[in-house]
Amino acid sequence: MTAPKRPRTRGRLVSRTGRPWQRKLAVALLLVVVVAASALIVKVWWTSPGPSRVAVVVDIPRGSAPASIARQLAAAGVLTHPRWFGLITRLQGASPLLQAGEYAFPAAASPRTVLEWLVNGRVTRYSVTFIEGHTTAEAWARLRAHPMIKVTPGLTVHGLMQELGDAATPAEGAFFPDTYDFHRGTRDVEVMRQARERLARELAAVWGQRAPGLPLRDSQEALILASLVEKETGAAAERPLIARVFINRLSSHMRLQTDPSVIYGLGSRYDGNLRKADLRRDGPYNTYRRAGLPPTPIAMPGRASLHAATHPADTTALYFVATGNGDGRHVFSTTLQAHNAAVRALVARSRAAATAPQQRH
Repeated sequence: MTAPKRPRTRGRLVSRTGRPWQRKLAVALLLVVVVAASALIVKVWWTSPGPSRVAVVVDIPRGSAPASIARQLAAAGVLTHPRWFGLITRLQGASPLLQAGEYAFPAAASPRTVLEWLVNGRVTRYSVTFIEGHTTAEAWARLRAHPMIKVTPGLTVHGLMQELGDAATPAEGAFFPDTYDFHRGTRDVEVMRQARERLARELAAVWGQRAPGLPLRDSQEALILASLVEKETGAAAERPLIARVFINRLSSHMRLQTDPSVIYGLGSRYDGNLRKADLRRDGPYNTYRRAGLPPTPIAMPGRASLHAATHPADTTALYFVATGNGDGRHVFSTTLQAHNAAVRALVARSRAAATAPQQRH
């Protein structure tokens, strides 16, 4: 018996299923074309400008899933096709890298740009400035008044250092005056922690390079001295001179007799006028009644005052008094006689200014 012949159809081989192999090839090629076209479309979409005509602010909550973030961005008008965005995010392994926070995506940001911002955490930054010569209470109030700061309920300046894990250090002067950046919802304590750490670095640097022979026991005394310098003058050139006068007086066992310290000790009782009775009233900050430095800083000193306290000028002056010219500068004297003459000149100048007829405008 002979084997049956394989059937032929017009010279073409027939598959076991009865379909031509060309049909399978055509389907496969069609699939390749569709996938390639789709990939090209997605690639073009990925780098093309987004739908937003203006910058769009989006606040992404902590713990948001990638799919939820994609839907939020689409709802805000930042991008189209949130599923595509989620798919590419997963394929690139970026899903666990997305960061929460407030973003201000630029107008027409492409999906690729949006993902880069989310991965790099390019959240909107805000800032607060602590001013040289301000007290910690003033800086604390300024920070907590910022609308983008998360305020810690019930926390006062007195409990701030304990919250920072440094309850033994006085809060006054413990923070460096500068501008600090933060994102929406940052706790007030975290910004103060930055300022505290910054002060520690600045103080350690100047104390480590201090001039020899200073009558200061440690860096905390240098900080106290720097706060006095900060409050006594706003003229940068005078800071080392002021510091040296105080150091000369400390070395000579003379009382510092600095008004800003007395004013600080008065607290809310100070009404803008420092009276003789205030100078006679004893207290830890009354440097007319007590020798040595006050017990704590009286303000936040800046870098220039810290440097002046540890690198004072070379002078034998023991006294200084305002010039009265309205420029914030002082007359420095080595002897009490010369100082008294400078004081009389200041009084005469002040009286002349008070009695002079006002110019018509």
